[in-house]
This record gives sequence, structure tokens and C-alpha cells, in this order.
Amino acid sequence: MVEDRVRRLRALVSAGRVDRDASVVGLVCELCVAELSISGAGATVLSHPPDDIGTALGRGLVYATDPVSAGLEDLQLTVNEGPCLDAFASGGPVLVADLAAEAARWPAFTPAACELGVAAVFSFPLQVGVVRLGSLDLHRDAVGPLSRVEMANALVLADLATQEVVADLDGHDVADLSWLADPHVEIHQAAGMVQAQLGASTEVALLRLRAHAFTSGLPLAEVARQVVARALRFTDDEDGR
Repeated sequence: MVEDRVRRLRALVSAGRVDRDASVVGLVCELCVAELSISGAGATVLSHPPDDIGTALGRGLVYATDPVSAGLEDLQLTVNEGPCLDAFASGGPVLVADLAAEAARWPAFTPAACELGVAAVFSFPLQVGVVRLGSLDLHRDAVGPLSRVEMANALVLADLATQEVVADLDGHDVADLSWLADPHVEIHQAAGMVQAQLGASTEVALLRLRAHAFTSGLPLAEVARQVVARALRFTDDEDGR
């Protein structure tokens, strides 16, 4: 039964890969939406332990099936909490059938995610043995758990995504996966610029970037873009344009 499930899902990924350069991770995310009762899916990579204050510097979105999925990944990057980070930290799935009930667990993430229309979240670590590479994150716009069959399929799809990330490593340093993530490279540069502006550590610079993004209601990637474009500058007392 398990072998049949793996074969079927692997065949679906192969069938969808008409372009040999297409991202298997992207195909896996799209297949999650097609095969599971979810509204969207995203995949991220992480380069540092999630209890490291600089986690976001090594974390980024690889693929998202829809704007809400992309928004969820960026939200977790901004507030530095959520199911993705918990799945990465624990090495096991984080399954939340009713997100609104988790306000105490993720006080910054939960209300903002609910405002995006998310009612349930399910995150699965991408890992090989003890080496964790990131997470596959699913969300639904209605409360309710994954069924046993859906759970089994999600685990298989997470494994297929992991295999693709490992294949893409091809000699790269597993401690730095930032090259896999497309939209957040600018955050590296912005953090360095804010560090120089404040004469502070990278950790402090990142905290200031996150705080500005959160209080302004902007994605962290947009705040970073403004810093790099020199439209936003940080000082010891406040940040301004």
C-alpha cells in the first residue's frame, strides 16, 4: 500500500514535469493542492537553527502556490514564529486544525494569519536523517484536520520535495541554503546596511528590520527593498525616510 502510494505520487510529479528544468518542489506544492483538501502550499529552506536570532537571514521561500501561501511564509519570516519554524525545530509535523485556537502559542503569527483567511495549517519538515533543510507548509481556509490518507500523502510529498532539495545541493554547503530561495536575498544586504547605520550587530539589525515591518504592516522583503534602495534609513532613535 505504501509502495503504491509512493509510486503513484512520484508518477504524478514526473508527469507534471514537462519542462525538465521545472522545479520539482513547485510541482510537489501544486500536487499538494490537487491531492489534499487544502487551499495552498509553500516550501521554504532554512540555514540556521530556529532558536538563532538570525534565522531569517538563512531562510527563504522556494515556492508558493498562491499569494496567501507566500504571505504566510513572509509573515513567519517577519515575526520569527509559526508552524514552519516549529516543524523545523522539532523535526516532526506541526498539525493545527483550528489556527484561531493557537493565539497563545504564536501570539504574533496567529492573528495576522487569520486575517489572511487561514483557518488551519500543516507543516512538514524537509529533512534527511538528522539534517533539516526546511519545511513544506500547507494551509486551508476552513478548520479541520487532514484525513489519515491525506496525512500519508503529505508525508510522501514532503519526502519528494526533500529529495529535490538534496539533489539541488550538488556540492553546496548544507549550512547555507540561501541560494535556493529567490525573494529574500535582499534581506542579507539590507541587514548589513542597517548594521552599518546603527553600528550594531547583525542580530540587532535584523530585529530592527522585523520591528519596522511588523509595525508598518509591510512584508519584511519590502522593508529590505526600501533599505537597499536607500529610501529607508535606520538611526539609534528611530528609522525614517
